[in-house]
Amino acid sequence: MFTLTISSKVIFRHRDTFLDKQVVIAGDVRDLLPALLLARSVRVHTTWYHRQQILARVLGEQAVKFSLVADASMAEGCDTLIYFWPKNKQEALFQMTNLLSIFPVGCDIFVVGENRSGIRSSRQMLEEWCPFVKIDSARRCGLYHGKVVKQPQFNVDEHWKSYKIDDVMIQTLPGVFNRDGLDNGSQLLISTFNQQLQGQVADIGCGAGVLSAVLAKNVASVQLTLSDMYMPALTASHATLAVNGLQGRVVAGDVYSSISGRYDMILSNPPFHDGMQTNLKMAETLIQGATSHLNIGGELRIVANAFLPYQDLLNAVFGNHQVLAKNDHFKVYQAFYKAKNTRRWPLR
Repeated sequence: MFTLTISSKVIFRHRDTFLDKQVVIAGDVRDLLPALLLARSVRVHTTWYHRQQILARVLGEQAVKFSLVADASMAEGCDTLIYFWPKNKQEALFQMTNLLSIFPVGCDIFVVGENRSGIRSSRQMLEEWCPFVKIDSARRCGLYHGKVVKQPQFNVDEHWKSYKIDDVMIQTLPGVFNRDGLDNGSQLLISTFNQQLQGQVADIGCGAGVLSAVLAKNVASVQLTLSDMYMPALTASHATLAVNGLQGRVVAGDVYSSISGRYDMILSNPPFHDGMQTNLKMAETLIQGATSHLNIGGELRIVANAFLPYQDLLNAVFGNHQVLAKNDHFKVYQAFYKAKNTRRWPLR
């Protein structure tokens, strides 16, 4: 039996409601609920690469779309939308405005999420287009239902935001990390950059491309590969590189899944949350797999909350680490890949 999130369990309690429906599932769906619904048809729209990969293996490639926005073909022939509310309200409004713009008046809309994610605000945020009524709750999770009464106008260009870091312009979208400005961790990591950095650099979990853009703007010899699981982040990274006149390869991937070859540096400000839950898996995978993607003498450089237990893992994988910078909340770690009887050559 598949393990379901709390939100999916609430939906599953109403599974008979969907038996004769043609359903689109979107938003922060993070399990295999779409495979369990015995509806007439089920399609999934996701902005997360790793979730698309998992669901496509179960439902088939044609049933699961990974893209920034859902287009009209996604809703064609469907009469029901189930939306899993994310913790980021800007992301939710962006996605729901898009989705409601392609579903015709009269379609059934179900919105589900944990109370702490801000699901209650969905009623006020969306009432102009789809008035909601709460129909169920369980374990601090709410399920709301409504019908589309008016389609909103949606233009993705209206949702872009930009800001500057010195002479570097950052382009970003709702839901992307550092949407409203540079976080303290990234700022500390950037403070360790210098003109001697060079060679092939992989920016894993690149977000809006902040780290890569700042690094490459000041060091022309850097060759960039940017990777992220989140489509708005990938789209923002493309835009950030372009607006700054920078070159780089931007790929969708789950940590190293789409990364080939070896690099002189792997750079990251890895997330330690997955939705509402603390999750260190990405950072641990990043550290554990780094030596398979670094040249001899290559460097892993990451920033992390000071309380997170990465020192022992770095020592176990690399046999070394040092703290390049720290403040009250963050530490920047550096570790070098040293082959046996091979002298280390640092990049900095």
